[in-house]
Amino acid sequence: MCIEFHSPPKINYLLRIAGLLIFTPLLLFSCQPSSEDKIVIGFSQCVDDDDWRQTMYFEMQKELAFYDHVELIYKNADASNEQQIEDIKALRDQAIDILIVSPNEAWPITPIVEEIYHSGIPVIVVDRKIASDNYTAYVGADNYEIGNIAGAYAANLLPEGGKILEVTGLPGSTPAQGRHQGFLDALKDHPGLVLMDSINGQWEEEVARKEIRNQLDKAQQADLIFAFNDMMARATHQVLDSAQTEDMPVLLGIDGLFGPRLGIEMVNNGILDATFLYPTGGDKAIELAVNIVEEQPYEKENILQTTVIDQSNVKIIKSQAEKIYEQQQDIVAQQMAIKNQLAVYKNQRTLLYVVIGSLVAAIVLGAYALYSLKEKLETNRKLKSKNEEILKQRNQIMQLAQETEEANQAKFRFFTDISHEFRTPITLILTSIEDILESESPSKESFHKDIQLIKKNAARLLRLVSQLLDFRRIEHGKMELKASHGNLVTFIQEIFAAFEGTANKRKIDYQLITIDPQLALWFDDSMLDKVFFNLLSNAFKYTDDGGKILVMIEQDTDKKQARILIKDNGRGMSKEHMAHAFERFYRGEQNNSMGTGLGLSLSRELIQMHHGSIKIDSEKDKGTSFEIKLPLGKDHLKKEECIESVSNTMRSPLRGIYEEDIYDKDEVIVSEVTTSHDNSVLVIEDNTDLNKFLVNKLTSHYQVLSAEDGDQGLALAFDEVPDLIISDIMMPGTDGISIARKLKSDVRTSHIPIILLTARDTTEQQVEGLQTGADAYIVKPFHTKYLMARVSQLLQSRQMLRQHYLGKASVAEPLEMPEGVNKLDKNFLDNFRAIVDQKLSDPELSVNEIAKEAGLSRVQLYRKVKALLGLGVNDYIKQLRLTKAKTLLMRQELSISEIAYEVGFSSPAYFSTVFKNEYQLSPSEYIRSTPSAT
Repeated sequence: MCIEFHSPPKINYLLRIAGLLIFTPLLLFSCQPSSEDKIVIGFSQCVDDDDWRQTMYFEMQKELAFYDHVELIYKNADASNEQQIEDIKALRDQAIDILIVSPNEAWPITPIVEEIYHSGIPVIVVDRKIASDNYTAYVGADNYEIGNIAGAYAANLLPEGGKILEVTGLPGSTPAQGRHQGFLDALKDHPGLVLMDSINGQWEEEVARKEIRNQLDKAQQADLIFAFNDMMARATHQVLDSAQTEDMPVLLGIDGLFGPRLGIEMVNNGILDATFLYPTGGDKAIELAVNIVEEQPYEKENILQTTVIDQSNVKIIKSQAEKIYEQQQDIVAQQMAIKNQLAVYKNQRTLLYVVIGSLVAAIVLGAYALYSLKEKLETNRKLKSKNEEILKQRNQIMQLAQETEEANQAKFRFFTDISHEFRTPITLILTSIEDILESESPSKESFHKDIQLIKKNAARLLRLVSQLLDFRRIEHGKMELKASHGNLVTFIQEIFAAFEGTANKRKIDYQLITIDPQLALWFDDSMLDKVFFNLLSNAFKYTDDGGKILVMIEQDTDKKQARILIKDNGRGMSKEHMAHAFERFYRGEQNNSMGTGLGLSLSRELIQMHHGSIKIDSEKDKGTSFEIKLPLGKDHLKKEECIESVSNTMRSPLRGIYEEDIYDKDEVIVSEVTTSHDNSVLVIEDNTDLNKFLVNKLTSHYQVLSAEDGDQGLALAFDEVPDLIISDIMMPGTDGISIARKLKSDVRTSHIPIILLTARDTTEQQVEGLQTGADAYIVKPFHTKYLMARVSQLLQSRQMLRQHYLGKASVAEPLEMPEGVNKLDKNFLDNFRAIVDQKLSDPELSVNEIAKEAGLSRVQLYRKVKALLGLGVNDYIKQLRLTKAKTLLMRQELSISEIAYEVGFSSPAYFSTVFKNEYQLSPSEYIRSTPSAT
């Protein structure tokens, strides 16, 4: 059955008009000449920091100007074989049509050139040949011929014989080998010419200059020096000239380039006696590359001709070179002008198309607007109905998203809380056991209380563990091999994906490489899940951020095995410890070794149950790799070890193997510090047992306040302003992190030391706690002695802080901020001391006046000063007045009466009475007792 759709007459008419208008610009497009297919040429240059190589590149660019459809990709290897190999590979990956290469050295570069050639990409070798004939074409001069001509020329200059010195290029490069052999062969017929030595200048001017200086005596003894390029010849002349050599030897070079300080110029100026033209062949290489790609006729061996340039012909050659250079400049300028005109033409053509397209669009849209006007009301009505429906669906989706987010958060809280649930009862069990062990003769009531607390929390732990073990039993059952037929690649991909988030966060180069998407294997997925999860966990644990982790899966067809490789570039291990990596309970090199504890031992056992093998290869500070081999098929398995289908039970990786011990390995050494009952401590802990336990422990030493949630604790902290606060982090209401942040950012409570207790033991979580300003971060379970010692130390440091501030008589004295005081408290004390010091001479100075200027109430000011300095405000003012009075009395610049008024006492008599009560000396007796009085 066919269904026909008919458009209204108006629509058909509009479509005809639109088609006609659209066809017109398309016709214009079709009339434009089609451009040729683009040719991409890759050029790997061995080095480009010399004039000859730069001339080659210039000639290539000049030739490219004649081809609009040719693109050149240039790579410079900086005289490195390894870099040139990588450059050639990179050019291949960029889908080039042909490769031009100037080898750095023949033998190292030959394999990669042959590989490119055999892959179907044509290769043009320029200047230097490779060590085989596996290339498409060669462009360059005959280096043997140049060397032979140079030898003959030298023999002609020294008919009676003489000493000759060579300055060569890299010995491994074919130009150096060819020039040297040609030169030697030319000298064979002239026994009077002796080749003294060959100096390796490595083609570089600076290297040649250094080597000539080192062998200056030989250079000065030579009658003729033959340098393998003009740059090394120039360096030789400079060294000999600087050494003020009286009898300069004949200097020969190779290249014969035109330009300032180049070969032709040096011959013309008498620096070189002669140079031999060595054409670069850059333009020829480009022309040849285009012919090869376009399947035009070409020659494989393109030998460029050479000639001698000396005083007999240098003037003519220089003049010709100047004219050629000027013509090249004119050609380049003309080509640039043509390109500019083409660009203008293209822009104008594009603008025309845009105008035509805009006109077509305007006509079509105008016609459609007229037609759609009638339909607008009906469409709006339908849209309104659909919008209402969509709005309803959106609300439903938002509600579902919110419910999903709440479910995800609930799962996250579960896994966070389960850690908290374990550590809190463990803390109570361990601390109760400590009390029993440390008490020589515990009372029956105390002993019974501790045992009841242990029993209660042990039962709680048993309930939690039983729930987790039930989950694990459903998951695994007995430890028996139950292999089923499956795709190993898919299986490992699932485990691989579990670590991708961690890899992204830590910027680790994490790759899975497999040739075949399927690799059939009989295996027990629950067992191999533990193995691969364990090995990947180790790799991530011991690989630094920014490192590399590789997982590779392949099939060993010869041995009928599946091979899995897990490799990283992490910390690795020494050969000695690698030999013990699979031993059970072995711990090697502390935290820097892979394979500690049970993890690798269990992995080997599970692999052996599959009749496979696991092997480790590791090197200290370079990384570790694990190789697993599993047999294909099922002939190696017993009948009872195979099952036909896999159950739907959920797999879960064995995560608990590498759990750290709950205590730090290093014993914490603390000193006992006695503290007065005058100090008050606030305990904020939602677990009733732990709250009562901490209150009981602290009561014998301090005044203790307690709160069972964060909101109550925060209110008590502001109302009572205790001397120290101990707070759990995970609590209902306001959590411990928020409490610490709020108290440390409020001037009324910023001075209070805060100890955070938590089950969250990761480094990031500890940093987060300390960044709030908390003074200590203690992970559950903890030692009671350690907690008590930390409390005492923090209170003692607060007392030392008080003494530090009380020792300063004036704000004019330098005041360094000691450790243990935050910026908010220091600013408060500095401000408070500045107010008191400014008004110290006023006998009517009151607490109310100071509080008003400090921006606090009288009570808040008193509590803050008392907490930081251990004195009331009035006592501190009196102490500051007496301290300043002592300083003035020692100077003896003012009378006792003047000093009394200066420091704010109402009368000299009252001053004398207060002074004597404080120091057991009257002011006059104190003056006589000071050394300055005598």
